[in-house]
Amino acid sequence: MGTDRCNSEIEDTSCSFPSVIDQLDEAQIRRWNDFYGMGADRPRFEEEGIWRRTQQEETAENSGWTGEGDARRRIVHYQHQYGLVDTTAAPALAMTQLYLYHSVAAPRSEIEEAWEQNHAMLSEGGWKHVGQGRFELGDLRVHLIRMEQHPEDLRAGRRLPADYEVIDTVFTSVNCFPPRAVRRRPWEVLTHGVRVKDTPGKPVYAEDLELLKEFLPFQVEVGCGVSYEAGIPPLHRLHEMYHVNEIEDEQLGKGFTFILAPGRDPLLAEMFLDTEDKVCELSEMYRACFTAEVTPALHALKRMEEAGHLVGPFITNNFDALGARAGFEEQFMRRYDQRIPPLTLHPDAKALVVIGLHADRRWVAKRARAAGLKVLLVDPEGFPRPDGSWFDYPLEAPQDGDVVVRQTAANAISALERMLNRA
Repeated sequence: MGTDRCNSEIEDTSCSFPSVIDQLDEAQIRRWNDFYGMGADRPRFEEEGIWRRTQQEETAENSGWTGEGDARRRIVHYQHQYGLVDTTAAPALAMTQLYLYHSVAAPRSEIEEAWEQNHAMLSEGGWKHVGQGRFELGDLRVHLIRMEQHPEDLRAGRRLPADYEVIDTVFTSVNCFPPRAVRRRPWEVLTHGVRVKDTPGKPVYAEDLELLKEFLPFQVEVGCGVSYEAGIPPLHRLHEMYHVNEIEDEQLGKGFTFILAPGRDPLLAEMFLDTEDKVCELSEMYRACFTAEVTPALHALKRMEEAGHLVGPFITNNFDALGARAGFEEQFMRRYDQRIPPLTLHPDAKALVVIGLHADRRWVAKRARAAGLKVLLVDPEGFPRPDGSWFDYPLEAPQDGDVVVRQTAANAISALERMLNRA
């Protein structure tokens, strides 16, 4: 049986990380081989994320920017790999490679203080000093580099203010060092600039998807709403793990949500001081994706495909493989190696139904509109807080002519299937 806790050491000398799931059963082994491992249609053994937070005029509300002298920056990039590892019993699913990159730019006085704090935490955390800026703890390595100007800034023709410095911190497992193309990805993302919000149009709000019957067959794009219904935490959970934002930052001023003060970075503190627990936490999302089950809404969509109402490919922004496990041919859009990944719109499709997808994944709908497809969006536009109150989370930019159905995927898709079966 698998375990829900990250507390069992795997018995393989290549990696001493705690196992993600201890002793997989036969069904879980098949799931890995069919949908996640090297033999799958799209290997899903990697998990990757990039966040860059910059202090500039466009981000003033969140970063505290007041003028040209404010150029704080924080970049977080991770790419972890997972695999099956032999144990004395059944195989375990484990994080086999860890890569975590952290870069911060700030005024020199703050960098000086952070540099000293980081080294003090390394000593307190039991890390062994093995060379200039290099430390080891079990199977983990960390390299700290301090510089006046970052080489990637100079390559891009950028310069930090004269009183600024940078600290790069790179965590890797002993058997891991990504190729240069991977290591440069966050800097390529940085060159894209700040994401500008779309201007919303005036969509039509409807109780259900009944209008879709006039635009069959349809194609579908899914976001984290479908995954959330399967018990997978929303993207916000990753923001918490990697401390992407903070509700209040006293050093920059109240209300600023970016974590930009280098001496108060909780991600580095946790990696330095509570290393084993933090590595375990970083595998939480992958474990949730692997153990989740295909939802009734996805099964219903598959039946609609078999009935000819839905055409593929199944456009997804999720790495959880739920679409593939439901039997769809997935087209994965959440990629960092391509700013706008290629998109296949079926020649027979007359509509695109976008389910549970918010601001930063909007190019598919734009291309669908340009191709003459009707765009319908299914999203409750909010979610309940732990205290039971409702948190409004409106869609960023539905456009004129779009139809918005404020329902969960479970309710909207099951109702759509019943309507199509009666037609």
